[in-house]
Amino acid sequence: MIGNIRAISTVLIAALFGAANAAPLYSGQATYFEPGLGACGAYSKATDLIVALSPSEYAGGAHCYQHIGVNYNGNFVDATVVDECPGCASGSIDLSPSAFEQLAPLSAGRLYGVTWNYE
Repeated sequence: MIGNIRAISTVLIAALFGAANAAPLYSGQATYFEPGLGACGAYSKATDLIVALSPSEYAGGAHCYQHIGVNYNGNFVDATVVDECPGCASGSIDLSPSAFEQLAPLSAGRLYGVTWNYE
């Protein structure tokens, strides 16, 4: 009996610890842009899977080269932070054309209800 209680306690503690350390989930809109020299200091191409974050998430470059996982309508893309999107609201992102196309056709232009988190 005591062994079972210890096993259950260990599982519960691990679950709570994992939930407390889970990366926050952001939500907003996604658009796409033509890359070049990004605010992180590197050049990127339209074929790179990259993202520009809103000023609040960009945080002065604190997340440069970090990866984010982006979800939309059952589609997913892993994108690298290389730029800031001054016109993006908090939670919204600006993707390279290749990254955007992993989620929807470019003709969509703007995606509503995109979710993402730092990986």
